Amino acid sequence: MYKFCLLFLLVFSVQKITFAQDTLPKITVTQLGNKVLVSWNNPFTNVSNISVQRSWDSLKYFKTIGSLLDVSPGINGFADPNDFVPPNQYYRLFISFHGGSYIFTESHRPGKDTLTSIPVIEKPAVAERPGNYRNLFIPSPHIFTGKDNNVIIALPDAAHKKYSIRFYRADGAFLFEVSKIKENFLTLDKANFLRSGLFIFELYENRIIIERHKFYIPRDGQPMPAMDVQGNLVR
Repeated sequence: MYKFCLLFLLVFSVQKITFAQDTLPKITVTQLGNKVLVSWNNPFTNVSNISVQRSWDSLKYFKTIGSLLDVSPGINGFADPNDFVPPNQYYRLFISFHGGSYIFTESHRPGKDTLTSIPVIEKPAVAERPGNYRNLFIPSPHIFTGKDNNVIIALPDAAHKKYSIRFYRADGAFLFEVSKIKENFLTLDKANFLRSGLFIFELYENRIIIERHKFYIPRDGQPMPAMDVQGNLVR
């Protein structure tokens, strides 16, 4: 892992990664280079265990490859420690609840991450909805706040790409830059940002900006607040 001196400590993480997730019992399975990330949003409050299972068949022969220590409601994920072997590799979750009931999610093959084909993004596109629907903030699938309020960096094929990231305060003041990223999954400690609140990042590949977006770091002990598409808190 590439190490940054002084304040910038990056900690490799394979179990606390969150992506653009489906809500259980639906899951999202994403191929990142030669790795696979299974992610989800847990709405349940009575879960006792979540296990990730893998098989070469979509219906049978599933084996557990890992279990989650944190099964509380919210966004979570699991990165398969083994390399992805295409084309037939399926994933599902086994979810047990207090009281003895359990469910299996549907099995899914990984879908490829599309970072290399996305344009510069000023804000996420949100479809029009009727009635009193409120357009809410959609985090980036590549740089976002994890369950412990640290900042997750998830980039495909990082060892062979020249990624760099610039971070800014909400008012546009430059904070710092992370360059020479060689790991697909990294955790950037929230202490690097010195305070809670909204932040802006610019993601570059070969010095060309490919994404500009925002993320929010809550105060310690506080959940992620609801925000609109501009990153403003929804009261």
